[in-house]
Amino acid sequence: MPEISSWQPTASLDNLRRRAALLADIRRFFSERQVLEMDVPILSRRATSDPHIDSITANCSGEVAYMATSPEFGLKRLVAAGIGDCYYLGKAFRNGEAGGRHNPEFSMLEWYRVGWDDHRLMIEVGELLSWVLKIPKVYSYSYRALFLQHIGVDPHRASFEELRAEVARVLELSFEPAGRDECLDLLMSHHIEPNMGDGITLVYDFPATQAALARVEEDELGVPVARRFEAYVKGMELANGYWELTDAPEQQRRFEADHRYREDNGKPVYPFEDRLVQALEAGLPDCAGVALGFDRLLMLACGAGRIDEVIAFPIERA
Repeated sequence: MPEISSWQPTASLDNLRRRAALLADIRRFFSERQVLEMDVPILSRRATSDPHIDSITANCSGEVAYMATSPEFGLKRLVAAGIGDCYYLGKAFRNGEAGGRHNPEFSMLEWYRVGWDDHRLMIEVGELLSWVLKIPKVYSYSYRALFLQHIGVDPHRASFEELRAEVARVLELSFEPAGRDECLDLLMSHHIEPNMGDGITLVYDFPATQAALARVEEDELGVPVARRFEAYVKGMELANGYWELTDAPEQQRRFEADHRYREDNGKPVYPFEDRLVQALEAGLPDCAGVALGFDRLLMLACGAGRIDEVIAFPIERA
């Protein structure tokens, strides 16, 4: 195969045409449902506090600014201001993310539905994915049900020792997991996700310790769970949705907890989005929101194995 010059796109022209068509199709999907497309800043004086995501910094008129890791904060501020159902379809940026499914600059679809909870939004996510990917089968499982099916333990009640034993039983690792959540993440990503099958799988009621910006409520067994969900297709995570937290003091507490975690683990500490706390104080209506990786969705639609097959110029050629 002849060497491709570095000025050329890594994606085929056919895939780039499919990219354009999918962008148009998604915009039509939301237009028909009367969900407004919104533009929010991708350059901000605030950054993510998520301990597992790092922002890309920029020098802006002599001040430090941050490239948005998602449009979440801006969209929530608009919902609090009364804009109603809305979505963003555009660029987001994350530092240190590169590989077969990642690029530091990527495209994200994120939308919010006022008056909805996570279960109602799950249905719409399933409808969108089924329509785009032509996959009729959509399965929904609680996080507990998946672990009982694939591992045989209740993830909400199992001890660290029990989970660590299950990790040792089903995985070959060169290190010891540091805690319960690391055990759960390893079992999910390395054992459960690869065995989900070819349909669309929606997983809900995650452990309360993994709530991020979602509400925490008791499930039918009286166990506190995070009211959030994730969507998978062929073992690839595509979307992460929340029944959104509307409690301003709790939001402040979680931001501060994220900061302490970052400090304790030697990670960069950024100024968090205090304006989101102000928006919650003003009154964020009950709503559910979800972020979906557009490039990954396109990979599945095109049958591509790597993200550079569906974007013109990944970081190596940017």
